[in-house]
Amino acid sequence: MEALIPVINKLQDVFNTVGADIIQLPQIVVVGTQSSGKSSVLESLVGRDILPRGTGIVTRRPLILQLVHIDSDDRRKTSEENESKKNGRLYRGIDGEEWGKFLHTKNKIYTDFEEIRQEIEAETERISGNNKGISDDPIHLKIFSPHVVNLTLVDLPGITKVPVGDQPKDIELQIRDLIFKYISNPNSIILAVTAANTDMATSEALKVAREVDIDGRRTLAVVTKLDLMDAGTDAMDVLMGRVIPVKLGIIGVVNRSQLDINQKKLVADAIRDEYAFLQKKYPSLANRNGTKYLARTLNRLLMHHIRDCLPELKTRINVLAAQYQSLLNSYGEPVDDKSATLLQLITKFAAEYCHTIEGTAKYIETAELCGGARICYIFHETFGRTLESVDPLGGLTTIDVLTAIRNATGPRPALFVPEVSFELLVKRQVKRLEEPSLRCVELVHEEMQRIIQHCSNYSTQELLRFPKLHDAIVEVVTSLLRKRLPVTNEMVHNLVAIELAYINTKHPDFADACGLMNNNIEEQRRNRMRDLPAAVPRDKAAAGSSQGIPVSEQTDGGTGNWRGMLNKGEERPAADRAMLQQPLPASPHKGYAVNLLDVPVPVSRKLSAREQRDCEVIERLIKSYFLIVRKNIQDSVPKAVMHFLVNHVKDCLQSELVGQLYKTGLLDDLLTESEDMAQRRHEAADMLKALQKASQVIAEIRETHMW
Repeated sequence: MEALIPVINKLQDVFNTVGADIIQLPQIVVVGTQSSGKSSVLESLVGRDILPRGTGIVTRRPLILQLVHIDSDDRRKTSEENESKKNGRLYRGIDGEEWGKFLHTKNKIYTDFEEIRQEIEAETERISGNNKGISDDPIHLKIFSPHVVNLTLVDLPGITKVPVGDQPKDIELQIRDLIFKYISNPNSIILAVTAANTDMATSEALKVAREVDIDGRRTLAVVTKLDLMDAGTDAMDVLMGRVIPVKLGIIGVVNRSQLDINQKKLVADAIRDEYAFLQKKYPSLANRNGTKYLARTLNRLLMHHIRDCLPELKTRINVLAAQYQSLLNSYGEPVDDKSATLLQLITKFAAEYCHTIEGTAKYIETAELCGGARICYIFHETFGRTLESVDPLGGLTTIDVLTAIRNATGPRPALFVPEVSFELLVKRQVKRLEEPSLRCVELVHEEMQRIIQHCSNYSTQELLRFPKLHDAIVEVVTSLLRKRLPVTNEMVHNLVAIELAYINTKHPDFADACGLMNNNIEEQRRNRMRDLPAAVPRDKAAAGSSQGIPVSEQTDGGTGNWRGMLNKGEERPAADRAMLQQPLPASPHKGYAVNLLDVPVPVSRKLSAREQRDCEVIERLIKSYFLIVRKNIQDSVPKAVMHFLVNHVKDCLQSELVGQLYKTGLLDDLLTESEDMAQRRHEAADMLKALQKASQVIAEIRETHMW
């Protein structure tokens, strides 16, 4: 069990080499207010004066302190050399039984602990400055000694409320965020330090600990300065847990006073004095308090905590190793054969582009339609619904139809509906199908552009290594699409023009519609004949009906002469007479010419029966023929777009890319990696190596059945 802590130290060393904290290792985080005695507790555990001293905030950077217990025989060897003891390799140049090493000074050995303290101060000022500001960049220190137990401790800046000197105004918030960064680690043990001469109920250390460790399973309280309590008081209730219970326990210690520090009192002497004080003041609790008991308790808690955390750590390390392996694969290997690499990337991009259109791409988008699926949606949903929403008679009024009929007859009244009027009007309606057809081409073109970005982001991540090649491929594909757009637009325009060029009134569907319409008109004529009064001769009624003349006008005895027509005017309904008897403009003075065009033409009027019949015939014919043409356009436009744009780009994409980019003079330029790609590949490789080594360390523990 004791060997578990060195294992964590090894893991810490592994991840320190790559400067990463992606793995949350078990460690003890020391939390407390300023001047609560945190530094004294740590120095008591080390047995040496190693931490900077002074007034106000002294600890301004996290200090990750690893205590490594060494045997007397191995005291001249670091833990790394202990691993290679079988090779007989000793660490040279170490005088003394205790020494320290900083991560930032590499392999430099410190045997003078005063020099270690000075290096901590210098390194703190190097990063945090000399204005009492703080930094979250940790200092890593390892202490090798036969007088320590294996522990990993984190010393943090003391909690403060009011900024002093040049400290930033939000210093309290900065320190609080830094503390929470470490104590939020579920694998950490929180060592909450509180001075005995303060109220335990107002302990800031316990307060912040409870915010992340609600059930208290990983919090241990330390009460310092037991010798500085007011006369007549003691900490018995506090140490017994009667004031504030703490699950892992409460341990009291006695620190060196500032006078002791100034007089260079040894930590070993202070521990002896502490033992004497506890025996005198708290005899019943002396064996469960003090620095030595605290060290043993921390060692035991950390070992059990590590044992509980190792399975989860192993899983986490394996997952991260797989992720970094995948990341490293995406960065690719350094290019040796540039010609083959360029051809491979071009071929892969072209294949992925075509697969995205065909729906067989490796990376299927789940958030939205893309590629061929979106093109299908454009054809059958967007374009289809747009055409179906076009009204066959939209923008065409009855007056427009009547005007077209009249204009097609010229100066002579027509006996039949002129065919020219139908052709003129139906072309006008068919022309309205051109705009949505061209918009369909535009939407498909936009989707073909979007596929480029889709392939770059999801399918061919290797292109991210070579930004110039990526930009060149995008330019070539965009240029190819741009060249095909006018060709496709011209074809779609021609499809509509073809429909306008020849109005096929012999179309089978149109002929059937005309026959059905003629049957309806004949049926209506027979119904009118059936409803005539018995006094009206059928031949005259038929003759009048065939010419579009209302049957009621046939009943007057003066039919066919001007008098009869005038008499008919008197017999019209009052509303019709009012419309026809509207006063004309005042007669011009004698001698002035009359301008017939000045006579106002009514905007709307009641149509005669024949006019109504003629308009209905034309409108029905237009609607029937328009539906035929719309069906043709709805079928032929997607086919034209697929042939002239989509399929052409698919078939020519690779040859176009090879022809434009696969040139000897462009190889070096196109395959130039981005500036940070080589650095990211190197970092990913180092991290993967560290994770694999960490996995090996944990595997060795399993082989020795340590958990």
